[in-house]
Amino acid sequence: MALDDSMDRDPIHGSDDNSPDRQGRSTFVAGERTGEIGVTLSGLRPPSRSIVEISPANIARRRLANWGAIQGERVNVTRRETFEYGFQAPRHLLIAHERGEREDGETLIEGLPRSTLREFNCKLSFVPAGHKFFGWQTPRVLTRVTYFYIDLQDRLFDLESGGARPTIGPRLFFFDQAVWDTALKLKAEVGNSDPGSRQYAEALGVVLVHELIRLERATTATARLIRGGLPVWQQKRVIEFIEEHLTEDISLAALAELAGLSLYHFARAFTQSFGVPPHHYHMARRIGRARNLLQAPTLSVTQIGVQVGFRETSSFTRAFRRFTGLTPTEYRRHRGG
Repeated sequence: MALDDSMDRDPIHGSDDNSPDRQGRSTFVAGERTGEIGVTLSGLRPPSRSIVEISPANIARRRLANWGAIQGERVNVTRRETFEYGFQAPRHLLIAHERGEREDGETLIEGLPRSTLREFNCKLSFVPAGHKFFGWQTPRVLTRVTYFYIDLQDRLFDLESGGARPTIGPRLFFFDQAVWDTALKLKAEVGNSDPGSRQYAEALGVVLVHELIRLERATTATARLIRGGLPVWQQKRVIEFIEEHLTEDISLAALAELAGLSLYHFARAFTQSFGVPPHHYHMARRIGRARNLLQAPTLSVTQIGVQVGFRETSSFTRAFRRFTGLTPTEYRRHRGG
């Protein structure tokens, strides 16, 4: 999203992916999903088996491979009909959404906001052991997904001798290249009867867990950094960039890349450092330059608006009034310009 002359935009919450369905078509309430379909969702109760339960069961073809400490399950939905899914077990669940597009639906992992995201091709989700995972969807395309069930208590995952098992938090619809690549390699071993396949799958499972732990630690370290805002060197780099491109529409992604942070973490850290979001800071600097230019009577209000990056005088006037309480003409008059 560009940091343009719209004062009503929020670069952090521009998407409605994790917000409630505004039409109220379907809501999880007290263990049931009510709405157009109005049936109880089995995923809200602990399932009888420690794999993801899908209802109706005959809507999908499933193939499960058991490698001891880790299991892999390929699931292919065969009809574009509404179905539900649920999971809760004493082991972790990693989901590789290879093909996921829905006309309607929602997904929830306990501890996170529910998501009504419509397209989640090539996305990952992680459900920690004991957490509830449930949802429903009316697929737009035939869903293809792989589930990985991980038992970190198994001796195969004695990753840190003498220490407690690492904690991995819930994640919904994220992407990490290393995790994704390893997950696809492991998926390819489902149904493989070649000698040595089990040993290879176990090795991939260890790699997969290491990648998940690495990702969790990186996220935790970033969160600790954000509580103190941006370091001085990042502040300097970002502010210099904004000043050099003051009249342009600067994307939040460009600023985040300068700081080496994700969009979400950068926006939070910037606000922590400067007290306002990036788009507000950018606009304030534009208005500050406009104030200086209004001291020169030779320039018209329209010319000044163009020089500070506004294509229309009306948008310049609205933004200027929001920041100063005066129109550019009134400000010039009060300053004796």
